[in-house]
Amino acid sequence: MQILVKNKDTLLYDEFEFKCCVGKNGISDKKKEGDNKTPKGTYGLGPVFYRKDRLHEFFTKVKKVEIKKNMGWCDDTNSKFYNKLIKTHKKVKHEKLFRKDKNYDILIPIKYNYTRPKKNKGSAIFIHLTNNYKKTHGCIAIKKKDMIILLKLINKNTKIKIL
Repeated sequence: MQILVKNKDTLLYDEFEFKCCVGKNGISDKKKEGDNKTPKGTYGLGPVFYRKDRLHEFFTKVKKVEIKKNMGWCDDTNSKFYNKLIKTHKKVKHEKLFRKDKNYDILIPIKYNYTRPKKNKGSAIFIHLTNNYKKTHGCIAIKKKDMIILLKLINKNTKIKIL
């Protein structure tokens, strides 16, 4: 089974249909760092990252990783850690995972530009939470109740196809 993002506001998995939002500038097969576009294509998924202090126990067959205060995702195109999970420090530009807003209370990295990241091709592309379906910087966002359902359905072999 795979997750299907068939347009800018619908995410499908099996018979489940969820409202979602994507990048402010839509979906593109020419993704670049900072362009606010969601990358078109089929990708694997990483482990589920979550804020233990904000979530009760939830079920998933996917590996879970608790988000700590010092965790970030490198979006510094000059760093050897580009598009990788890092321990945060001021020398490397990054996306903080431990945030005041609730958008990253649960997130799943999409393995776009992941194994051998190419500089400026895009980084920190996640499925994460939203309260208002406001367009993202390139991620896919869904409501928390929908994410909890999705987490019960997926497994480590699940892919996401973004059309």
